[in-house]
Amino acid sequence: MHFCSFMSSLIIFVLLLCISDSESVKTLKNLTVKHGGSLTIPCFYDEKYRSHRKYWCEGHSWSSCNIVASTNTSGRISVTDYPTQNMFTIELNSLQDSDSGYYWCAVDISGRVDDGDYLYLNVSADPAVSVINSSVSGQEESSVSVQCLYSAEYQNEQKKWCRFKDWSCFTVERSNKSQNSSVLVIDYGKGSVSVEMRGLQKSDAGWYWFSAGDVGVTVHLTVTERPSTTDVTAVSGIEKPKGSVTTPVGTTCSGTEKPT
Repeated sequence: MHFCSFMSSLIIFVLLLCISDSESVKTLKNLTVKHGGSLTIPCFYDEKYRSHRKYWCEGHSWSSCNIVASTNTSGRISVTDYPTQNMFTIELNSLQDSDSGYYWCAVDISGRVDDGDYLYLNVSADPAVSVINSSVSGQEESSVSVQCLYSAEYQNEQKKWCRFKDWSCFTVERSNKSQNSSVLVIDYGKGSVSVEMRGLQKSDAGWYWFSAGDVGVTVHLTVTERPSTTDVTAVSGIEKPKGSVTTPVGTTCSGTEKPT
């Protein structure tokens, strides 16, 4: 009886030890990037981990992975923590084919088993998916477009544009609402997908990813304040004569802002 009780406790302990992809730490599972390129990976964590050290670990096995960078380190690999957003990012630069493999977004838990979530990174000369610009920006109430590419073998795979903030996704050829903005995803059928976000709000800013099948690539969106009519008048350099009737000042923006 005591032996059975001991074995049951041992099994439970081992299972708990092996649970490393819990909801407390979360990231994408399959990312790809072009040889020689850069990639930023956002990793989200539970609020209880705000003050803990974050690190990037290489290896298929959680129990034996090798720590290659930790919070506030810099170089080819850097880890930056954003406690107010419950997120840390892994910035990878000058990636080589040899960098392909399994990695872990991890949190150091003193006195207990660390927590983390794994992903597979594939570095190749011809990645399965990619984006023209991995960082885009637009003004409030305007629009922004993201051009996404996929290889021929992913022609028939489902294409999605997803938001890390709430893990919601927008699929091809459907107009969806992202809070107050409109999201349209169009697959042109020739290895190219266009994502257009209209009526941008400050709340739309943050991290997104584009995926074809189970392979993804990350994109960061910045939303800036729309200039006030006073600012537009000052920029135009036109001074109205005293006593003139004030008319509404129009903006010269087309309403569509594309990444440069």
